[in-house]
Amino acid sequence: MPINEWSESIIIAELSDEPSFSEDMDALLRRLDDAPGGLPNVIVNAQSVSYMNSSNIAQLLKLRKKLLDNNAQLRICSLSDRVWSTILVTGLDKVFDFTDDISTSLASLHMQMDRED
Repeated sequence: MPINEWSESIIIAELSDEPSFSEDMDALLRRLDDAPGGLPNVIVNAQSVSYMNSSNIAQLLKLRKKLLDNNAQLRICSLSDRVWSTILVTGLDKVFDFTDDISTSLASLHMQMDRED
């Protein structure tokens, strides 16, 4: 999974489909554990994810909690229709912040950071 540092305050994680999804999420969580200072905001690009199971959802919830506990934001973008259906059925559309693509996620984070300054 590529993790791209967009800026000091934003990283973009490109998730893969299972079985790599779990490994990608573990790598992302380790990366955040090793982050010096405060945690960056995270954009999770799920473009390559074709389905999501309960373990994947649990990992996303863990990531969300870690970020919120450290005053950082999470955006999930580029969901397939199949994954979006899973999100809707589980009610997670009310838990996570979703955007259509990376550009929209970046704009959303920048607008939120501007309001906080």
